[in-house]
Amino acid sequence: MSSSVRLKWDGDDARREALKAAEKGLGLAMEHLLGESRKEAPLEEGTLERSGTAVVRGREGAVYFDTVYARRQHEELTWRHDPGRKAKYLEDPFNRERETLLEIVAAQVREALGP
Repeated sequence: MSSSVRLKWDGDDARREALKAAEKGLGLAMEHLLGESRKEAPLEEGTLERSGTAVVRGREGAVYFDTVYARRQHEELTWRHDPGRKAKYLEDPFNRERETLLEIVAAQVREALGP
């Protein structure tokens, strides 16, 4: 007596679902990074913090702060800031949260592809 199992693998569908899930995860990851960065952005009136934006275009994501002084605030290590606020307010959270960002994307892909 023999038995068999048939499995139909549609790699194109799986690939599309994985990419769609990865893009969703990338968006969630960029929102997470934005939130962490806003916690550290120099704060006087809140303009810099409010200018932060997370964007995803296809397979690329970015977080940016859109004021004329955002870059200078980020790079100027000698300026004084309120406690918890500092220069490198985007770079440091990115480096610190790197594994979390990757896991956010991976979790969306795992969920889309199922067990």
